[in-house]
Amino acid sequence: MHKKEAHLNEVDHGYIRYANVWEDPFLLLEGLSPKRTDKVLSIASAGDNSFALLSANPNLVVAVDLNKTQLYLTELKSIAIQELEQEDYLKFVGFRPSSNRVKVYQGIKNSLSSEARAYWNGKMEELEKGIIYQGKFEKYLATFAKKVLPFIHSKKNIERLFQEKNASDQQIFFDDQWNSFRWKTFFNIFFCKRIMGFFGRDPAFLKQVEKNVSKTIKGSADLHLASIYSQKNPMLYYCLHGDFGDYLPFYAKEENYKTIRSNLGNLKLQLGYAQDATKTYGNFDAFNLSNIFEYMDQKIFADTTHSLKSIANPGARMSYWNLMVKREISEVDPDFKQIEDTFQWKERDQGFFYMKFLTYKLQK
Repeated sequence: MHKKEAHLNEVDHGYIRYANVWEDPFLLLEGLSPKRTDKVLSIASAGDNSFALLSANPNLVVAVDLNKTQLYLTELKSIAIQELEQEDYLKFVGFRPSSNRVKVYQGIKNSLSSEARAYWNGKMEELEKGIIYQGKFEKYLATFAKKVLPFIHSKKNIERLFQEKNASDQQIFFDDQWNSFRWKTFFNIFFCKRIMGFFGRDPAFLKQVEKNVSKTIKGSADLHLASIYSQKNPMLYYCLHGDFGDYLPFYAKEENYKTIRSNLGNLKLQLGYAQDATKTYGNFDAFNLSNIFEYMDQKIFADTTHSLKSIANPGARMSYWNLMVKREISEVDPDFKQIEDTFQWKERDQGFFYMKFLTYKLQK
């Protein structure tokens, strides 16, 4: 058995790990800058950023994942987008209240593949509760928002964080009102490596992490919370409320929904490694690699970089995030040149817990 497969056997793929994508679609679209003629390879996860890429009208988006359950989720969302108007979609997946989600599912299920339909036929309770809340990671964050945060900040103080104010006043509010001893203490406990591995992510995903997990995440989070970009961030809102309120992710917003819906015919789902997609679709011009390198040791990271290069067209762009493990592909292959940070990604990043957002261009 190859080392990659041995590592992945430690991970349970039998449940929804992420019901939403927790990586910034705006940064991704700016980094990849997909063109109409581009073929894009995208890590599926929960589908959201693969949908977001469709808003740029690329020729093809192949959403790939090793986890069948995540592909079933992506497929359900895509069918729901295809068959439901935006407001009905928001109700069905859970952004808006609804009492008839199962009934809506019964109306669209025949458009699903037989495998996905069989999976969701056994998940009526999850459908009824709203699928965007049914991931392990979402439940972990909701526990923090509903069970832990009330011991740190009042509802009034939480709302004040999101109130519109200038950059100076946001920084002052963070320093004087938010970044308290309780915030520091509870944050460091709840987001430590042990708790996050057990309740939020899979422990196997943290094997390569040598840093202090909670300290690293808090450093990134503090920079964002002290900036004006935190005021309209749906991901942050969920972390502090346990729901999205009136905030919507990029793909579900009215101004993007119709374009994405009209381009769903250009979306293909693929089970397996990213490199496997080339057998069916040829080489790619853009790559949304999520944070897949986070889980790899240095050798597998280097091997994967070279493998991805072999399926990339000249000039292809690759964007991805580092959470707690430094992985820079130019260090293992000089043919990749990093695109300089020209859009102040750090403060803006809606996935505010990430350490770094990187985009590279293949020079040859």
